[in-house]
Amino acid sequence: MKCNRLLLFDIDCTLLNTGGAGMAAFHSAAEELYSDQISQKGVLKLDMAGSTDSGLIMDIFKSLDIEDSSSERKRFFHLYLSKLSTNLSNSNFNGKLLPGVLDTLKKLAEPHDDYEVYMGLLTGNIEEGARIKIEHYGIEKYFMFGAFGCDHFDRNKLGPIALERAHQNHGIQFDSQDTFVIGDTPKDINCAKAFGARSLAVATGSFSYDQLMGYDPDCLLDDLSDWEKVSNFLLTD
Repeated sequence: MKCNRLLLFDIDCTLLNTGGAGMAAFHSAAEELYSDQISQKGVLKLDMAGSTDSGLIMDIFKSLDIEDSSSERKRFFHLYLSKLSTNLSNSNFNGKLLPGVLDTLKKLAEPHDDYEVYMGLLTGNIEEGARIKIEHYGIEKYFMFGAFGCDHFDRNKLGPIALERAHQNHGIQFDSQDTFVIGDTPKDINCAKAFGARSLAVATGSFSYDQLMGYDPDCLLDDLSDWEKVSNFLLTD
């Protein structure tokens, strides 16, 4: 009988790099909607790496003394998504899939002798933003479900949501010990620990290999280009 493997991927700087298109869209939407408040309070400083979109908008509202409401969030994210789509189509941002990603996804999707592999997303992006990004880079077919930044502002709360979504999509009650979180920041590593999953960290973002090592991931790689190393961790006990 095959063992189940649930692999939950972060998006930004793990699977792909938008070349700053996402960050620019976020800042541009805030500047367009809240220019008066920004001129009074000063330049927005956002910690994007590993953060959730819900957490970021909460920070914006708090720093600018804007009431946090569902209608205001909807207004902001509607504009953000429009700008994100426009930016991704702009060659000046020069986004790309990261090394080894497409080959790794293809190989993980193939039949395996000992494991049934299921892939999903665990990302700080709101779901619509996540879908726009993975569709733009042509990897949407690998990810039918996920947990997103619109589900909770705290990334550490997304793991159980991802497990439930996986159950809803595949009818399987996945064990956290058979679940892996793949990401590029300390927040991805801590997220995995928060629900008992294992972590594969990749040094493809703003954190170096040595910096990520300090957060004690279960596996740490430069990127996803070495299939032997990737599969030895994800597809062996």
